[in-house]
Formats: sequence, C-alpha cells, structure tokens
Amino acid sequence: MITKKTTLIELAAIVSDALENAGITATLSGGAAVSIYTDNRYESFDLDFVTAALVKELKIALEPLGFQHTGRPRLSVFEHPHSIWYLEFPPAPLSFGGTYVDPSDCKLIDTGLGRLRIITPTHSIMDRLIAAASWNEPQSLEQAILVADSQARHVNWSVIDEWVNREGIGDDKEVLEFYKRTGRKHPDG
Repeated sequence: MITKKTTLIELAAIVSDALENAGITATLSGGAAVSIYTDNRYESFDLDFVTAALVKELKIALEPLGFQHTGRPRLSVFEHPHSIWYLEFPPAPLSFGGTYVDPSDCKLIDTGLGRLRIITPTHSIMDRLIAAASWNEPQSLEQAILVADSQARHVNWSVIDEWVNREGIGDDKEVLEFYKRTGRKHPDG
C-alpha cells in the first residue's frame, strides 16, 4: 500500500484514515500541513499528527501499514521503510499559543485513499506565526506567508487578527513582517 511513490498527502491520508479506524483522533499539523496547502512550495520531511493516543495505541494502528516505532529523535516517532517521511505524534491538545482547537473544528479532506484530518489554512498560519514569534524563527514566518499567499480565499482573516491580539504578539517583528508582506492591514491599525 505504501511505496516509494506514495506522495505526502497520500501518506497523510492513509495514516489519518488508519488512525480514525482504530478510534484514534489525530490531526495533521506543522510543516506537512504547510506542504499540502502550498503544493509543496515548502517541503516537510515529517508528518506531525497531534493526538492524545499513547505510543502503544499508535503501534497497534500503524504496524499493519508497515510503520515501525523507532523513538528517534523523539519517543513518538514512527518510520516506514518505503517512505522518506516519518511520523511524529505531538501530544494533545491541539493548540496555537494559548488557543485550543477542537479536532472536530479542523478540515477533513477526502482522498481516494482515505480521509485526512488536517488543521485549516487559518490554523496553519496561526501555527507558523506562533512558532515565528516564540522562537524568532524566520522559516516559520516564510511558511505562514506561503500559506497566506496560496490559501488567501480560504483563510478567515478576522480569526487571525483576533488571535494575534489575544496572544499579544501583534508587536512582534515577525508578525509585523507577516502583515506587511501579505498586504493585510494590521489589526491595530
């Protein structure tokens, strides 16, 4: 089922569907979501699925697909011999700064290989902006801009503006740069 030709979105859908069928709610986040929303203008090499599932539960769901729990570099890492991408399972809850998101508020993408639960483009921008602001991470800023450019009509800009103010990051240089480069009006004026 998983081969060297399996694409990132195909792999994500296969994994997401297998997890859901095992009763595990896991939401694709991070760089892999950016890759999907930007048609690989940014390329990620890991798939971060946020979940409350334990490693032993993940093993039961993923081993039939050929994934092996390696625990390197983190305990929650799984690798597949035919894939360049590895899986990582950051612990729930799904959050962007102090804002928690229910997985049911995320997007479900139907593919020919299963349904993929993934953060929305709005969530993806929040995810990347909080990383840029918290860790002074230029790469995360670039990813937020890529998602904003690629998915502009699917982004809820009022949610982004309210979130920036609620998180108190409106004066952060990366956030200011984001608004400048995307041509959006900063929520403070």
